[in-house]
Amino acid sequence: MATQVEARSGTSARVRVQKFGTFLSGMIMPNIGAFIAWGLITALFIEKGWLPVPQLGGFGETDGVANTGLVGPMITYLLPLLIAYTGGRMVYDVRGGVVGSIATMGVIVGAGIPMFIGAMIMGPLGGWTMKKIDAIWDGKIRPGFEMLVNNFSAGIWGALLALLGFYGVAPLVQAFSTAAGNVVQFLVNNGLLPLTSIFIEPAKVLFLNNAINHGVLTPLGVQQSLEQGKSMLFLLEANPGPGLGILLAYMFFGRGAAKASASGAAIIHFVGGIHEIYFPYVLMRPLLILAAIAGGMTGIATLSITNAGLVAPAAPGSILAVLAQTARDSYFGVGLSVVLATAVSFLVAAVILKTGKNQDDGDLAAAASKMEGLKGKKSSVAGNFRSTSATDGPIRNIVFACDAGMGSSAMGASVLRNKIKAAGFPEVKVSNLAIASLKDDYDVVVTHQDLAARAEPLTQSATHVSVDNFMNSPRYDEIVELVRASAAAEGGVDPKNPMPAAVAADAGAGSAEDEGSGNAGSDVLAHQSVVLDGRATTQQDAIDEAGRLLVDRGAVDVSYVAAMHERERSVPTYMGNFLAIPHGTNAAKDLIKRSAVSIVRYPEGIDWNGKQVKFVVGVAGVNNEHLSILSAIARVFSDKDQVAKLDQATSVDEVLALFGKVNA
Repeated sequence: MATQVEARSGTSARVRVQKFGTFLSGMIMPNIGAFIAWGLITALFIEKGWLPVPQLGGFGETDGVANTGLVGPMITYLLPLLIAYTGGRMVYDVRGGVVGSIATMGVIVGAGIPMFIGAMIMGPLGGWTMKKIDAIWDGKIRPGFEMLVNNFSAGIWGALLALLGFYGVAPLVQAFSTAAGNVVQFLVNNGLLPLTSIFIEPAKVLFLNNAINHGVLTPLGVQQSLEQGKSMLFLLEANPGPGLGILLAYMFFGRGAAKASASGAAIIHFVGGIHEIYFPYVLMRPLLILAAIAGGMTGIATLSITNAGLVAPAAPGSILAVLAQTARDSYFGVGLSVVLATAVSFLVAAVILKTGKNQDDGDLAAAASKMEGLKGKKSSVAGNFRSTSATDGPIRNIVFACDAGMGSSAMGASVLRNKIKAAGFPEVKVSNLAIASLKDDYDVVVTHQDLAARAEPLTQSATHVSVDNFMNSPRYDEIVELVRASAAAEGGVDPKNPMPAAVAADAGAGSAEDEGSGNAGSDVLAHQSVVLDGRATTQQDAIDEAGRLLVDRGAVDVSYVAAMHERERSVPTYMGNFLAIPHGTNAAKDLIKRSAVSIVRYPEGIDWNGKQVKFVVGVAGVNNEHLSILSAIARVFSDKDQVAKLDQATSVDEVLALFGKVNA
């Protein structure tokens, strides 16, 4: 028990460090382009640059006045303020970013060095404190005074924080930066800097490096670069040599899937700069961390001996980015550090692979999964190691993505959710989302075939399934089999009988909460919004008729109908089984006043891009209030007998009865 508690404590500490590092990285990484721009301007235009220009590089005088140039103001003001704004916005959107930037000006002016660490403190602090202050009078401001209170509260609090930054935070951060710089200088003077690889290389594999790299090394490196024109600190973590050596060793001495995939991984690592692609190879043989450490130490020692460095951070850690940021007098030293780091890492890794047990290195997929577990989220490169079979690992999260994320995808999600629950896997989450809101944390992504190209770059680590309609695609059965096979591969599950029928039935009975918010409102589908004999004879007129019912209900602005036509032009809303569900684009959500659904039946049918449609369902949804009715509609139209009853209904009440008590 004590061991388990200690393990949980260690994991929790690692996760907290990861989250802290991710937060720091979230402030730095979006602004790397600005760092690169500053690095290029520095390399080109300073007095010792490739193309010295006094007015740009900030040296010499013009008409008796000292040139300030671009280099100084960018490093002193632009970069810290960008970091502060990004950090404040991460905490409290634009308002937090603005207050955080104001607060950071106090730190910038109060210190004599670039305030990156100060910006990473004051930016989030400004956003967080502003959020807490706004919460005090939330809902208590008299109408008409909101703008006055919001603007003055942000201005007053920002000014107070700027004073705090000037008198309180700036001296503390300056003292910390000086102390950290002295430590680094001590390590350099005594030849001890290579020992930092003992901590940095394992931290990389465990995803604990962001706190060190972006929290300490980058700010110190920028300060050193400003003073000396370059810094080796930028390469302590970013040197691609150690990882390249390990991958080359696998190319020559590995076995199975690891050997076969190492060459492609090496290209992605060395040229693409995605270092985490070599982490699974180390996790398969943990002793290989010694190769990474040896390579890292060699690279740092080479930089120290040759006095080489970069002018700005190299991100991502591609050899191309490294060379682009290399100081003018450091190409030999930087190049040699990469070559020697690769060579030493390769030699150590080769010995480990050759002298280790003669085992098949086919556990690469498992190592990739372990890497994702360490990272705490999906990896953009782990998909390179997954088998193409349907039994790679457990499927927990399936998303249907369409343009707006509220119509066709919601119904498709409902159909598949019911199929998966009927198969005995109620724990698998099936949701729907707009493509613009996708993140790379899903196991399976389902899109219309016309939208697949937009969704794939956003979710590279997921399995993608494209369908021609969301209602009755045969690919749903393939997804169910994929879920069944993945559960069997996970262990302890019989793929032919994963769950007792009684349990599955109980799970299905409570599906309403999963299928929507459970708050369909009191009149999402109203009696007056159902028409049994539509008047339209064309697809365009049918969309107008369904949209007009939504307008008449006061659910949408009249211009929402135009957005329904726009959506239809981009991706057809034909669902199969004589059903189409026209709805607005994602950009038209602001035109929706409240959730509503309209149903128009055309007994003779309408040509819908070559398909016959008898039922047109207009959709307008706020949040998830409309999902319950869409789920009910999906259940009806996935059953041909129910569709036949709907086709033969003689009253609106019969139609409403077929969809159940969706407005209860």
